[in-house]
Formats: sequence, structure tokens, C-alpha cells
Amino acid sequence: MSLGMRDVIEAVSRRRFAAQAGFDGLMWIPSLWVAVLLRYDLDPSQVPVGGVAAFCALAFVLQVLIGRASGLYIHRWRYATFEEIVAMARATLLTTAALTVTDLLPWLDRPVPLSTPVTGGLFALLLMAIGRFAWRIYLDRATKADSDQQEPVIVFGAGEAGLQIVKSMHRGGPYRVAAVLDDNPDLANLRVKGVPVRGDRTDIAAVAERTGARTIVIAIPSAPSALIREIVHLADGADLDTLVLPPVTELLDSGAVGVADIRPLTEADLLGRRELSLDIDAVAHYITGRRVLVTGAGGSIGSELCRQLHRFAPESLIMLDRDESALQGVQLSIEGRSLLDSRDLVVACIRDRERMAEVFAEHRPHVVFHAAALKHLSLLEMHPDEGWKTNVVGTANVLDLAVEYGVTHFVNISTDKAAQPTSVLGETKRLAEQLTAEAATRADGTYISVRFGNVLGSRGSVLPLFREQVAHGGPVTVTHPDVTRYFMTIPEACELVVQAGALGDDGEVMVLDMGEQVRIVELAERLIAESGRDIEIVFTGLRPGEKLAEELFSPTEQPMASAHPLISRVAVPPVPPHLVAVAHTDDGIVDLSDASEIRPAQSA
Repeated sequence: MSLGMRDVIEAVSRRRFAAQAGFDGLMWIPSLWVAVLLRYDLDPSQVPVGGVAAFCALAFVLQVLIGRASGLYIHRWRYATFEEIVAMARATLLTTAALTVTDLLPWLDRPVPLSTPVTGGLFALLLMAIGRFAWRIYLDRATKADSDQQEPVIVFGAGEAGLQIVKSMHRGGPYRVAAVLDDNPDLANLRVKGVPVRGDRTDIAAVAERTGARTIVIAIPSAPSALIREIVHLADGADLDTLVLPPVTELLDSGAVGVADIRPLTEADLLGRRELSLDIDAVAHYITGRRVLVTGAGGSIGSELCRQLHRFAPESLIMLDRDESALQGVQLSIEGRSLLDSRDLVVACIRDRERMAEVFAEHRPHVVFHAAALKHLSLLEMHPDEGWKTNVVGTANVLDLAVEYGVTHFVNISTDKAAQPTSVLGETKRLAEQLTAEAATRADGTYISVRFGNVLGSRGSVLPLFREQVAHGGPVTVTHPDVTRYFMTIPEACELVVQAGALGDDGEVMVLDMGEQVRIVELAERLIAESGRDIEIVFTGLRPGEKLAEELFSPTEQPMASAHPLISRVAVPPVPPHLVAVAHTDDGIVDLSDASEIRPAQSA
């Protein structure tokens, strides 16, 4: 853009409303003269020059005053938008009406023909609109960035976000839009700010070759993970880098989208992106102003639960963990300090019933989120007694105290491995669900479990492991080429857990919708591709107790809908606490005082 053009644009921008008002008022002058000439069949000798001149001056003043009073010269609409055109038409119509009434005043003796204000008003409105559209086109061209130094990119998505991205790229930045793609056939051959829509996702490779683009931007903030994965797969095949817009929940409240919002892909985009609808009122009803206890508060799930619960202003948030360093971290993330000087930070182990009784006696919680557990499948296969002590006995301790102290809402965090369990982890978490169901029969409050699968980025999960292996040059280890798992982000999982606490009926297991299972080898391949290195994938074989694919429901469970579209519910048979030392296997009831027996016979 030249210096002179920039000066003109800046001058008009500084005095926009004065310039618009002056322009609109001036448009009445030729409009009224043309209207009166048409009335007299283009014979200027019959034109009442004095009356027309007076009406031109009056129209100028009325347009400015009425336009300002009606908001036309106050609100900073984008030029020639629907809102501005409506406001302009309203002000012009009122001006036309005022001129017509003036012309009808009996003491003025009809200074101009009665048709002149009406016809002139239509001409004036047309000229005002033409002027605005012309100025908008001029601005678009004048502010369009020099494309010589910009990287050509393909924008996928011709919706509102795509439109804003294209406009933002036109104004400047490192990218130039070479083409737009969209799967909607109704948008074929459309032009988005002058850039043609050249096809759908199947045309990615061909368009990349034709335009020389090396990057594709997915401009759909609400894009589900499955769509993103497919586009990434097609883009990889065309040797394109993929950038995305963040999900709607991460964008600014204004909803404005620009080049600055574009970012590289994350695993959450590929595996766990979806829009959630949180019932704020329902959650606040049982959290706000209540004493809330979170066990396992220093873990990945527990710490995120604490951060989300803190938003709802509980009377107190009691964070319990046996790891003091983890408690320091969660206090820092919530309060911005880590002095460990609050009684609401509790160092305790749920296995220790006496210590847990002291905690309940001191804090008397109304709500309990029980996230403390041992979760590593392979370790628990080798040390089943530890899984038993924490996941079963520890849960029984917390449940019994919750019933004793009148807890109104108890949410037990479970896992998809509790459905049709084949491992120590699955069996112990299944028993924890059954103990929770039994406690619901004794308690006055609502006692439920929430079951979900893997969470992205949690400690010990597959993603940090893969990143570490890639950073060291490999190999990346995967158990089996066909192994699949459910994934969701930690914030998404915790948000649904909090919501489930407001929805569940006594004793039920609330099962979160995890979307589609993802092949782990594809995740490994993606991380390797991002590294740009040649790294080998080694298949190590399924470990004892490990499934090829996870299940959210046991064959005997009948899922039912809940009030939330992403949460289902199932009933589980309760286990009385006095039978906590026995469990069922294919060989019948066994004594669980020998914790090694809790592993199901078929996986032994």
C-alpha cells in the first residue's frame, strides 16, 4: 500500500462519522435536482430553483441530525454491512418523511413538487449505498498485503471463521491464501473475499500441486477430532504442514478470529476435541458454598478437578494427597503461591482409616470427589496387593466415612477397564464401583461412579512416553499394531465428571462418551512425522491383563441416556462392605485376603 493511500485511509478513519455524515448529506443535492428534473420532463426552465436549493440545504441538515440521533453516525459498523445499510435506510426514510411534511405545510405554498422528496430520497439512498460499497472495495484492495513475501496456504473451511481468516491474511502476515476448500457442495465455485473455493477435502493434493501451497489451515473451530485426523492424513499425503484454529472454547469471547489464532496441531486436536455443554446452574447448585474434598488431588485428574471446582466458589476446597510435592503444585496452579500453609491441604493416605477419620472429623465435607487410585496396569499385575489396598480398601474407607459424616454427593472416579475387567486394575476399580453402589443404599446423599478412558497428557500415559522416545531418537514402542484406546483431554474429562455429579442417580455408574477409539500406532506415526526424523516403531506385544481394544460397557450392562448427551448411565450390582474380602472369578468366590487372586482367571 502506497504512502498516499495510507494517509487517505487514516484521515478518513480519524474523522469517519463526520465524513460519512457530510457525504450522506451531499448525496441529497444531486438526488433532489434529478428528482425535480424528472418531474418536469427534463425541462430546466420549469424547475423552481429557489425551492430546490432550500430543500437541498434542509435535507443536508436533517440527514445529519436524524442520522446521528438514530445511531448511524455513532456506531462503528464495518462499511456496507447489513447493519449499517439498515441504519442508513432508516435515517434516509425519516429525512424523506420530514421533507415531505415540510413540503405540505400550507404557508409555504408547495416549494417543490410533492414527488420530489420521495424520488429524491430513493436516489439519495442509492448513492449513499454505492458510496459505501465503493469505499469498502477500495479499503479491501488498499489494505491487501503484498503477496510476494507471503507463503501460499490452503484454507479449509469457507464458513464464518474461514472468511475472517482470509480477510486477516489479506491485511498482512506471513500467509497468502492460495485457495479455499470446503466439503459443502453448495459452496462450490464460491469466492471468499476473491479467493475461489476449489473443491472439498478430496482435492487437497491436487490443489496443493496446482497452487504451490505447502501448508493447510483448518479454519473450523468446532471441527471434531475425526475430521481433523482425516484432513491431517490427506495433508500428510500431499506433503502439507497442517495448522488449525483452536476450539471455540479457547477463542476470545469476542469470537473474532485472525492470523494470530492459527497454531500448530496438538494431540488434543487429533484425539480429544469436542464442544461441551456444561450446565453451570446444576453444577453450582451442589458445589457453590459447600465444603468439597478431592482425594488424589495432586494427580493429573485430581489437580484439574480442583482447578475446575475452584471456579464455582466452594466454601472450602480440601485437597488430599499422599504426595506433598504434588499438593504444592496444585496450590501454585490455583492460588499462585505454594507456601503449603493452609489446613485445606491435607497429606494423608486413603489406606489409613484412622487418618482419614481425622480428616473427615476436621473438615466435614459435603461433597467428595474420590480420584485417589493406583492406575498403572502392568505394575498392578506384578503387585496386585497394592492395587487391592488402595483401589478397594482405600475406597471402602472413604465411602464408609462419607456415609458416616453425611456427605451429600460422592463421585468415585473409575476407568473403562472396569467394564468386563481382565486385569488387576480393572477388577479393583470394578469393585470400587460396586462398593460405591452399596454405599448409595446406606447414605442419604447421591453416590455415583464416573467411568472414562485414557486422558491426554496425564502422568504415565502413552503421549509423554512417546514424546520422550522420539526426543531420544527412538525406537517408539507400541504393544500391538491393532491396539486401540479411547482418549479425551484432562479438562474435558474433569468437566464431564463435575457435570455427572449433578446428573447421576444413586448407585449408578456414569459413563462418559469417549468418541471413537484411536489406533495407538497412528498416534506414534504422527509424533514421528512431526519430528521430521526417521524413527523405528517396535511392537512389544500385549502385556498381561491388557486388552486389544477397551470397552465402556460390560456385556451385561444396559446403557441408558442421561440429561447430558455425552454421558450415559448403567447400573452395577452392589457389594456389601463386610464382603470386601471376597470377589468373583471364573472359578467362583475366592478369598481376597490373598490379593494376588483378584486377577481374573482368564488373564492369569
